[in-house]
Amino acid sequence: MIDVRGLTKRYGDVLAVDGLTFAVRPGEVTGFLGPNGAGKSTTLRMILGLDAANSGTATVNGRPYAEQPAPLKAVGALLDPGAVLPSRTAYHHLLGLAAGNGIPRGRVDDVLAEVGLENVGRRRAGTFSLGMRQRLGIAAALLGDPPVLVFDEPLNGLDPEGIVWIRSLMRRMAAEGRAVLMSSHLMSEMELTADHLIVIGRGRLIADMTMKAFIEAHSDREVLVRSPQITELRRMLATAVNVRTDGPDGLLVTGLEPAEIGALAAAGDVELHELTARQVSLEQAFMDLTRDAQEFRTERAETAETPEKAEKAERLESAEKPDKAETEAGR
Repeated sequence: MIDVRGLTKRYGDVLAVDGLTFAVRPGEVTGFLGPNGAGKSTTLRMILGLDAANSGTATVNGRPYAEQPAPLKAVGALLDPGAVLPSRTAYHHLLGLAAGNGIPRGRVDDVLAEVGLENVGRRRAGTFSLGMRQRLGIAAALLGDPPVLVFDEPLNGLDPEGIVWIRSLMRRMAAEGRAVLMSSHLMSEMELTADHLIVIGRGRLIADMTMKAFIEAHSDREVLVRSPQITELRRMLATAVNVRTDGPDGLLVTGLEPAEIGALAAAGDVELHELTARQVSLEQAFMDLTRDAQEFRTERAETAETPEKAEKAERLESAEKPDKAETEAGR
C-alpha cells in the first residue's frame, strides 16, 4: 500500500503540497483528483522519490521509495510516456529496465504482449504515436509485477478501444490484490474505474472516501418526472427544494424521493409517464466541491449570472491541458 503522512512541499514562496495525509489500499483502484495546479503531480513525484518533501513521509509497503531494494518490483509507475530514448526500441528500453532491477528477460515479452505492443517491440520508440508511448510506459510499470501501481494521466492519447482496455487493466490489477493509484481529468472514465477517491485542492486534502459516498455526499439526487399534466404537477411539487423544467413535459426535482412524488401525483389524480431517480455524475460533484480551489478560472465563470451558466463555464475550464510530470519512475 501507499501511506502518505503530513506530506508538505514548497517551491520558494509557493506551497505546492500542504500536509497531505491519505492511504492507497490493496485491492482498490484509487482515483487521485484535483484541479490544475492542485499538487497532484508533485505528490506523485514525492511518493516515487523524485522530489524531496519539506516535511512528512510517503512510504510504499512500509518503506520510502529510495529504500526499495528493487524499485520496479515494489512499485510500477507511469508519469511521463515520453521518458524513453527515441532511438531505442521498445524491447530494448524494457530490457534495460529489467536488467537494472533483476527482472528475468522473458518478462519483457510478457508485458509487451500485455499492452498490445508485441508486434512493434523492435520499432524505435521515436516512431511511436502518443497512445503507443502510453502503452510502452504502462508496460514498464508492469515489468516487475509490482504490488503497487501509480499512473499519472494514463488515458492521454489513447483511442476509445485503448481507454476501455486500460479501464479493464486497472480493474484486473486491483482484483489481483494490487494497490492502484490513478490520476485523470477524464471524469467519466474515473467514475467507471475507481473504487475510492482522493481529492485535493491547492495542495490540501478535500475528500478521502469511496466513489459512491463521494457522489452522494457532494451532490443532491434528482428525480426526473414526466407527465402530460405538467402544470398541475409543478404546483403539487412546490414543497420540493428545487424544481426545474426538463423539456415540454418533464421536471427535475430535488428534495423529494420518487415514492413521495408518486404519492403526491396519485393523491392529485395526476398521470405520470416517467419517474426516474438520477444520481448526478462524478464530474458535477467534483466541480461543485472544488470550485473554490480552482487556480485558473475564466472571466465567464466568475461573472456567470446563474448557477447553471457558472457550472457550464466551469466544465469548459476543466478541459484545460492536464499537469505533466517530468520523468518516469525506474529510470
